[in-house]
Amino acid sequence: MIPTDSLVIQEGAHEKLEGALDEMLEQSRAESALLISRDDGSLISARGFVSSLDTTSLAALAAAAFASGRELARLIGETEFSVLFHQGKREHIHVNLAGDHVLLMVLFNDLTTVGMVRICARECATRIEKILSRSG
Repeated sequence: MIPTDSLVIQEGAHEKLEGALDEMLEQSRAESALLISRDDGSLISARGFVSSLDTTSLAALAAAAFASGRELARLIGETEFSVLFHQGKREHIHVNLAGDHVLLMVLFNDLTTVGMVRICARECATRIEKILSRSG
């Protein structure tokens, strides 16, 4: 089991989550995917080309950015934003909700498009949510 503040993932479910991430990476042609606890910013899983990344810092900062985004949304009358997107010159980051307690971060470059990543990440997030609802 992988415990976080409000989330417990059984080992069998963890393997299914990694399978969902691997499939999303293949379909989207993205480089890396991180599954992050929205509650405490801890890293649940990292797939793809992650050996050169500081995945711990990426996870913590993504959770903090989502918390900040929630407050920005509240200030304009929204409950929250469901997607964050950062575009660089060569590397880009797409983060979206995957259930109540999990964020899906996808890192990609210009070998794919934000549209393709967005579609594949949305499908993957739905799959993750189903896996977690059966796990908990």
